[in-house]
Amino acid sequence: MTAAKADSIQVQSFEETPILHRLEIEVDGQQVKRAFDRAYKDLAKQARVKGFRPGKAPRSVLDKLYGASVVEQLEHTLVAETLADAIEQSGLEAVSEPAIEAAAPRDGESFSYIARIDVKPKIDLPDLADLAAKRPKVEVGEEELIAEIESLRERHASMVEEPEATAIDPGHTVTMDFVGRVDGKSFEGGSAQGFELEIGSGRFIPGFEEQLVGAKSGEDCEFQVTFPEDYGNAELAGKDAVFAVHVAAVKRRVLPELDDEFAKDLGDFETLKDLRNSVRQDMIKLRERNADQELHRTLLDSLIERASFDVPPGMVEQQLQHQLRSAHDRFAGAIDHDTLQQQLEQWKGQWRESAHRKVQEALLLEAVARTHEIKVSPEEVEARIQEMAEQQGVDPARLRQQHGGDDLERALEGQLTDEKALEFLSSQARVEETTDT
Repeated sequence: MTAAKADSIQVQSFEETPILHRLEIEVDGQQVKRAFDRAYKDLAKQARVKGFRPGKAPRSVLDKLYGASVVEQLEHTLVAETLADAIEQSGLEAVSEPAIEAAAPRDGESFSYIARIDVKPKIDLPDLADLAAKRPKVEVGEEELIAEIESLRERHASMVEEPEATAIDPGHTVTMDFVGRVDGKSFEGGSAQGFELEIGSGRFIPGFEEQLVGAKSGEDCEFQVTFPEDYGNAELAGKDAVFAVHVAAVKRRVLPELDDEFAKDLGDFETLKDLRNSVRQDMIKLRERNADQELHRTLLDSLIERASFDVPPGMVEQQLQHQLRSAHDRFAGAIDHDTLQQQLEQWKGQWRESAHRKVQEALLLEAVARTHEIKVSPEEVEARIQEMAEQQGVDPARLRQQHGGDDLERALEGQLTDEKALEFLSSQARVEETTDT
């Protein structure tokens, strides 16, 4: 137990577990009285009490009318005014929002409450020599290179409209108007005009694309399909639907010739050989990054096996909420609100384990950096900002403004420190080169 005092608060700290401390905080009665006086003074200015002019209602009347809400408000106010000082006096570093237990304050009497605070664990690093790790061998075979070039051709293919009355085959892209009906009635999402569909893509319910095969551009056709039993819209699941379709156009995909002209069209390349070399180098860079990620993952696997410590639940919850907010921001607008909320609830359960792992990794890397005095200089942070600005095509000052200046620098300092800690661990590790794909 440790104790700390200030003029208006007294703090006692008790360790309940290595990662959870209990602060017992007592606020001086004079501060409580000042808080009550201030609350009633503000209330008197705002309250409209029958029989009294604005601001003239006696405190005794205000107390009868609003006393319960004033007490509730002051409980939160007194905690908010004193908690930060109490934590500072205790010498603890809170890593999440404390859990508060408080009784109702009384005017002129001392006010006591309990704050339970998650703290970082004290990590005793194990011997870091010969940590087992794996790193995939980085190579690009000729067949893989050819497949990537073919993928480029596919992405730069042109669409050529077939002559009128051309029958639809798999691989054709069809422009069509359609109206779907269930029990003779149209339904939401079942109609469109000028809709483009690649036959064989599987974008529509089973049977739709297959029954378009053989139809000709300019024709009208009608056919029946059945919605799957597990279809997302419960009102349509398992039901038969009739679609009336007008085939407006039939198009085929034409791949560009694989020659120097194709290379020139894609960028600053003079020959197809130049393009091949560039694609190969890009593939190698990507695989190098992926190999490093696998190296770091297996390094941390080994370190987590050797190091035993508790992870503060509050840190895990914060990490989980950060992941969920990022997902919400990414999908908001693209998915309707109710569907997105349902998905976020699913992810909340599914992602808790990964959030726990991320916190474990962060705590371990912090311990490695602290123990081995790994530092990041302001020049290194500035160089990373310059690199990011160049990649994004923006001015460094603009980048700082977009990301909050000091916040960006702190985030990058943490990121660079983690990178250096991983480099240090790699230098100590026994790394096996693998051929896993």
